[in-house]
Amino acid sequence: TFVINVAGKPFPFKGWRKAYIPMNAENPQGNYFNTEDASVIVRTMLYINENRPEIKNIVIDDFQYLMAFEFVEKALRKDWEKWNEIAMHCMQVLNTGRKLRSDIKTFILAHSEDVEVGFGNVIKKIKTVGKMVDEKVELPGLFTVLLFTKTVWNDTAKKATYQFVTNQDNIYPAKSPFGMFKDIYIPNDLGYVAACIDEYENSSK
Repeated sequence: TFVINVAGKPFPFKGWRKAYIPMNAENPQGNYFNTEDASVIVRTMLYINENRPEIKNIVIDDFQYLMAFEFVEKALRKDWEKWNEIAMHCMQVLNTGRKLRSDIKTFILAHSEDVEVGFGNVIKKIKTVGKMVDEKVELPGLFTVLLFTKTVWNDTAKKATYQFVTNQDNIYPAKSPFGMFKDIYIPNDLGYVAACIDEYENSSK
């Protein structure tokens, strides 16, 4: 697994620095890279595609900051062209992920946001910047598997349990092919998700 860290923040688990070693000119075999530049992300993905056959998963985290950081950088510009540029850079990364080797899975991690629909009804969606990506691209349509994180509070244990939602449940507009996952709620474990995808895609039935 190779991680592209857009926000550049430390990972939230113990010992991550030993598991993820930065890739650079001195260490081209690293499995971790910090950048918020869409063109650098694209070049990194293409490099992995062509030169790192052992890499089977590319994780981009957090994707919405790719748009947010560029928006802040161009905030003082009055022209509308900046929205076109933000959308174009977003799509360059996503389109690159679609064109990689067939044995590479690209995981796009992003925050969600609540959108009010109708009279007080709220749905979840991928957090974006501006309307162009939502209205002209329709991001969910680019993904075969779209999972949302659901947090369930256990009052007895006094802790939260985190799950992935695998299909529509009237709150989370998740989706996945029928039969790929055994349940609508699964552990929030990307390794488990990758294994389920492999089993589904390579099944003889």
